[in-house]
Amino acid sequence: MQNHALHQSVLLNEALDQMNICPDGRYVDATFGRGGHSEAILARLNQAGKLLAIDQDWDAVDYGKNAFNDPRLTLVQGNFSQLQAILEQHELWHKVHGILFDLGVSSPQLDDAERGFSFMRDGPLDMRMDVKRGIPAKEWLARISEKQLSQALFDGGEERYARQVAKAIVTQRQQAEITTTKQLASLVSEVVKKRQPGKHPATLTFQAIRIAINQEIAILPTAFNAAIDSLVKTGRVCVISFHSTEDQVVKKVFRERSGQGTIPRGLPLRQSEISAQIKILGRRIKPSAAEIAANPRSRSATLRVAEKIQ
Repeated sequence: MQNHALHQSVLLNEALDQMNICPDGRYVDATFGRGGHSEAILARLNQAGKLLAIDQDWDAVDYGKNAFNDPRLTLVQGNFSQLQAILEQHELWHKVHGILFDLGVSSPQLDDAERGFSFMRDGPLDMRMDVKRGIPAKEWLARISEKQLSQALFDGGEERYARQVAKAIVTQRQQAEITTTKQLASLVSEVVKKRQPGKHPATLTFQAIRIAINQEIAILPTAFNAAIDSLVKTGRVCVISFHSTEDQVVKKVFRERSGQGTIPRGLPLRQSEISAQIKILGRRIKPSAAEIAANPRSRSATLRVAEKIQ
């Protein structure tokens, strides 16, 4: 197995502990990336245990097939929206003991200029997780209206300067198409003058465009509900998110499926009287100071966990 030092998996030990892994269980890593979480899960399984790993990034899948040689691992290319179909195809529907989502972008994606995810490296403005589907960011930016772009920047990046950035992009594209990450980053930097120390002015804009291009938020409820439905009783779903919009979706789905979102507070009801499929385990888990110091990209991560009860 190859070294995975090129990408540090966030909240690795915390996520594995929360999954409460049974050595001969059936597990799903819904976001394979560079295999850090998958490798750790496999280390806790015996020869009867099985792991299905999924990623929509073809580079990640190709990497995994070359780096891993383990008969307990099945690696497939796919999108969150296809989760139920993938699990049914592999005869795992209603048979999963634990499923993990890590919603962050992997370091190799950020570090590869050709993928167009990073404002730190000049490259074509693409940002697609699956390069065989959808349109690249440069085409999306060339078509979207100023109002829609402003809303996307606010929704996906919580960018306080969303209107100003959207206006600058639309003004610029009337003169010449924005085709590279450097062009976009420079343009945003001219508009966003204030940002917290150590944070690039274009951080939130790039995040928001990536989310919009890949429909990352839109597909989450379907994915999380499918994950819950796929579990056996006492099976667990663990979700690592990296910004508040994602985290709000996790909280909403967990609350709805635990019955908290449908029962008015204060009613004298027993747990058995509430239509709940899961129970939420504890509060959110954040990275330790030591992890943040070792891997600054982990600073915004949040882990939430729920367990199937029926």
